[in-house]
Amino acid sequence: MRIRAFAGRRGLSKSRYALKAGLTVNALRGMDSPDWNPTAETLRKLEEIIPGEFEADAFLPYARQSIDDDDVAAVADVLRGDFLTTGPAVKAFEDAVAARVGARFAVCCSSGTAALHLAALASGLGPGDRVVVPAVTFLATANAARFVGSEVVFADVDADSGLLTADSFTAALDQEPDVKAVFPVHLGGQPAPMEDIAAIAGKRGIAVIEDACHALGSTYELAGGGAAEVGACRHSLMAAFSFHPVKTIAMGEGGMVTTNDEAVCGRLMEARNHGMIHDADAFENADLAFEGGAANPWYYEMHRVGFNYRCSDIHAALGLSQMGKLERFVRRRRALVERYDRMLEPMAPLVRPLGRRPGTDPAWHLYVALIDFARAGISRGRLMESLRADGIGTQVHYIPVHQQPYYRRRYGPRTLPGADRYYARALSLPLFPAMSDGDVDRVVGALDRALGDAGAPSAKAEGMTGRVRP
Repeated sequence: MRIRAFAGRRGLSKSRYALKAGLTVNALRGMDSPDWNPTAETLRKLEEIIPGEFEADAFLPYARQSIDDDDVAAVADVLRGDFLTTGPAVKAFEDAVAARVGARFAVCCSSGTAALHLAALASGLGPGDRVVVPAVTFLATANAARFVGSEVVFADVDADSGLLTADSFTAALDQEPDVKAVFPVHLGGQPAPMEDIAAIAGKRGIAVIEDACHALGSTYELAGGGAAEVGACRHSLMAAFSFHPVKTIAMGEGGMVTTNDEAVCGRLMEARNHGMIHDADAFENADLAFEGGAANPWYYEMHRVGFNYRCSDIHAALGLSQMGKLERFVRRRRALVERYDRMLEPMAPLVRPLGRRPGTDPAWHLYVALIDFARAGISRGRLMESLRADGIGTQVHYIPVHQQPYYRRRYGPRTLPGADRYYARALSLPLFPAMSDGDVDRVVGALDRALGDAGAPSAKAEGMTGRVRP
């Protein structure tokens, strides 16, 4: 409800309200209805003339963490304990994630970007190697290849889902056949076609490393029956997750790499801690390492350069607490996405939901609407500003990475029509577990209003009211 108390009891007509507030009478149409949903600017002006009568809804960001008292308590317990840096909470969190996704090993680290970098290191990628990366992703996916000196081969994506496809992967390989790895991205939580990608990669000896930063809790059907959990690494060497606050669960900052390969797990653990090893069987400097046949208790060696990508017990305690809510978070995200889909149906073809891959059950991280801005008669920037003025935050995921100046300078301009078409229409609407059904209604109503004000034909013609139709 956007009205604290209807001020009509004061005896002022809509025209008098409008005059006193500097508004048009049309701006107050429906003011006496419980479904009245004025703009934030209208409410601000009314509040100026009648303080305390009108109250705007809280601002809805495009994403937000969900932190409860038990999360706070879990972190406080660590702060009162013996370990603040990497300790028992990290191991417990790793075990919980590995068990949930069905992987043999999980290695926690400081961020999703660190997870991707560690995965690149552990796979043996290095200078001169080539890595296929879908063009629609966050910068970190491509940058992880560059961190280890490898070159990026940008692949096109499906224009409606933003996902790497078997055809676009094959096209990238035709362009650059000497490829050592591919980083498929589960964009927004929707799984890429992993069986197809793995089949193509397997024939060429290409390592598959999943960018699963958006997809904890997502699953996909298998051709032979059953389903695979993203992170189980059924069709990959490793999968990298992010636990940034806007992801499915939050650590504050944090990441994880899952794998079923024990040797890979060892390399991940080594690389996240400066490259230090404590395994006496691997020591090379015997004169320093041993005394009387026994390894010196303080001794360690570094055989390869590593990084400080360790995770603290403070962050891991929050992640572990959040893991207990994963199923609830995923259910709520799916329910909100279903409601968005129903609400947006009358606005087609001007506004459509993201394209969906059959046989997937995403743990949605993002709700991306595809909008025909040219037909709507409004630019994306203007629409975002209009929604923000109405208390709605939005974002764009993502600018195609091949368009970034660094990569254009390195590889020259590329034409990837699927990625460019996806980007031209994409707008991420608010999605997080604490949202109510009414919040979705409010977002869609504000979107319809903004498009209608811009003269968009379908929004007005369909007569959207901001309510789900029976």
